[in-house]
Amino acid sequence: MDADRAPERLVFVGTADLAGHVRGKSFPHSDLASRLRRGVGITHSNLMLSAFGPILATPFGTIGDLLLVPDETTGAAIPMADGSDGILMLGDFLTTAFAPWACCPRGFLRRGLSALLEETGLTPVCAFEQEFVYTGVADEPGAPYSLGAFRRQGGFGSELLAAIRAQGITPDSFLAEYGPRQYELTIAPTPGLRAADEAVITRELTRAVAARRGHRAILAPMLTPDGIGNGTHVHLSLWDRDGRPALHDPAGVLGLSRMGEMFVAGLLHHTPMLAALTAPSVASYHRLKPGRWAPSVADLGVQDRGSSLRICPVHADTPEAVARQFNVEFRVADATASPYLALGALVWAGLDGIRQGRDLANTTGGPLPFDLAAALDLLAASGVARSWMGDELHGAYLMFKRAEIAALHGLDAAEVCDRYAAIY
Repeated sequence: MDADRAPERLVFVGTADLAGHVRGKSFPHSDLASRLRRGVGITHSNLMLSAFGPILATPFGTIGDLLLVPDETTGAAIPMADGSDGILMLGDFLTTAFAPWACCPRGFLRRGLSALLEETGLTPVCAFEQEFVYTGVADEPGAPYSLGAFRRQGGFGSELLAAIRAQGITPDSFLAEYGPRQYELTIAPTPGLRAADEAVITRELTRAVAARRGHRAILAPMLTPDGIGNGTHVHLSLWDRDGRPALHDPAGVLGLSRMGEMFVAGLLHHTPMLAALTAPSVASYHRLKPGRWAPSVADLGVQDRGSSLRICPVHADTPEAVARQFNVEFRVADATASPYLALGALVWAGLDGIRQGRDLANTTGGPLPFDLAAALDLLAASGVARSWMGDELHGAYLMFKRAEIAALHGLDAAEVCDRYAAIY
């Protein structure tokens, strides 16, 4: 009789944590209604699980309990190893009194979005571009952007885009990229928190579809120290409460509205410090070097893919269509970052630009940090970043990332890249 019993469906509830990994717990699908109210039990130090697995340092110790509560709007079918589909839901860390926990990555983004909306009436509409290496193809000469590289991936791209669309996410493009066996996947823009949720789901689907085909999708920022990097580029525009685009003004500086200029100036001013949250691995800084088609200074360019911030081209023939397409791209990011922390940092930095009334004529970003330790020093010294994050998250994050650096001490650059390529 047991052999005829159908397998029990499980739901995995998790979040993209400080390491950018999706971690959490699973429960029977039959319990979903109650779990949407009370979540699953979890400890504070679960958030301090390192990129490599073990807890290397934690300010929380073994004491305390939290709830990880799924958001029913985020449910997604995830391909499992046996060919079945599992269920992923993204969630929020709450206290046992059902209050938001200060260190919740999703909560950090929520707070930034709420502050931006309350103070300006604006909401960011965002799209994530993800580069990755697909091991299911051989590296062949002349492959960048080629039909050959597109053809050799077989049905991987089609299967991946179908899996993404089935979750209510709109894929925009899939292409062979510049590096060996490298591809890029772009998702259509969507507002605020949903954009970060879709970035998380899309990354996990990319890995899962590749695994189902017996291969890997490697999202690590650098597979070798002198190779081609995998970036996560974030496109961003601003929209008002009435659903109208608010980033563009054809008479403004670089086509930016005054509110848009202040927002972008805030991004530019804070970019060196933001790198600690958006490019947060030791390997990230092998990518952020001159000659890598990646940023090495905090600057703003017009249609320049070497810039940290780029005013993107618009392909439209009416003023209304131009305004709807107009966006800026942030390029100092990769998949070792939690999309919640990365997008939250951009929202808070842009809001700070508005609060300070910044303009581009008087804003400079300066050089990007040369390694993760230098980026963390900038974050540690930033009182404004501490105000965005709160003392508890700010301190925990610095401890977490400095422990990650210490764990790699003594490894050469190739060994460091290998460690990250094995887990991202």
